[in-house]
Amino acid sequence: MDTTCTHCHTPDPTGSTLCVPCTTTLTGQLTDLPRMYEALAEHLTPGSSSGQGRGGKGGPAPLPLRVDVLDLRGEFDTVCGWLAAVHDARHLRGPRLTGDTLTRLHTAVAGLLAHMPWIVATWPGAGDLAQEIGDLHRSAATVVDPDPRPRGRRIGHCQSIDTSGAICGAVLWLAPGEQVARCDWCSMAWPPTTWMQLRAWQTENADAA
Repeated sequence: MDTTCTHCHTPDPTGSTLCVPCTTTLTGQLTDLPRMYEALAEHLTPGSSSGQGRGGKGGPAPLPLRVDVLDLRGEFDTVCGWLAAVHDARHLRGPRLTGDTLTRLHTAVAGLLAHMPWIVATWPGAGDLAQEIGDLHRSAATVVDPDPRPRGRRIGHCQSIDTSGAICGAVLWLAPGEQVARCDWCSMAWPPTTWMQLRAWQTENADAA
């Protein structure tokens, strides 16, 4: 029986609470969080502050902390909260989360990944989990993994149609130096020979909305 993904709200023929693309994204983001947490430590102090100012005893003034990065690192504790929520929903003893923040984070990530088949198959909270982990991952990425590449040119929304008759609708970008626009969601390729028809479909669907 088809269901709707609780995160992206697209039809899902597997009957799961999360569709396959959202499950893949969530799994990758969870796996990446410990690395990102460690990398954020390198951004706690502004690099340009080194050697600026004098302390009361003539020595260098202590470097100020970036409060935004400090707060962001604190948000990683939410991963432990999600593992506790899963244990509670499955009527299990609470997870053993000991040690420093990074150790607890590794434990929580491993626990969520171990429960992923159940989360994806039946848990109503799966969509909220995917949303919150995605938000955390994106926030950390803006600090530790800023993308230096130009985004390219936006050419509207993908008009490919799936087996249920639904239009993909994801934003299409033509990467710098590329001649073919590829949809990051459904992988549909749009070469230049299709752009006139693509634009016509976009206009038609916009008028019908």
